[in-house]
Amino acid sequence: MSKAKIITTPLTDEVIESLMAGEKVLITGWVYTARDAAHKRMLEEYEKTGKLPFDIKGQIIYYVGPTPAKPGQVIGSAGPTTAYRMDKYTPKLLELGLKGTIGKGWRGPEVKEALKKYKAVYFAAYGGTAALLSKHITKVEMVAYEDLGPEAIRKLYFEEFPVIVANDIYGGDVFEEGQKKYRKLAI
Repeated sequence: MSKAKIITTPLTDEVIESLMAGEKVLITGWVYTARDAAHKRMLEEYEKTGKLPFDIKGQIIYYVGPTPAKPGQVIGSAGPTTAYRMDKYTPKLLELGLKGTIGKGWRGPEVKEALKKYKAVYFAAYGGTAALLSKHITKVEMVAYEDLGPEAIRKLYFEEFPVIVANDIYGGDVFEEGQKKYRKLAI
């Protein structure tokens, strides 16, 4: 079993350049949450004011809508949302300085090109493990759009949160590679 690379936020170009598709990574540091409704509102706000609700430079957005915390917990289950749903918003956020996203499933060609152009990565989190993933989140702060409930923007503190580099800046794509390997086996 290969050892996981440990990285901390905010991300730098040097860290981004060192990550390769397929690598196991443990993330420690602050990460922001946002899903469809928050992405839409963020970019509408940016169009009107030229500002976002947080400084996006070097940051990671986790596509998650966590469940309410039970007594004694800082957050409820916090599993990844399908990343493709955010594809129409992602290139602009990468242009503004976002360095990483976390979700599940593949990304479209526009996002993969933007990852290369703006030096950013897409991490895949393990779907179906929401309760386990929440154990790697030790602090939660509300940032914006509280009226969106689970889709509000929050700031989460990760302690060695496990992900895989799904798309890197070199065009590596763990999903395409996996399909190629499967096709070879299926012949």
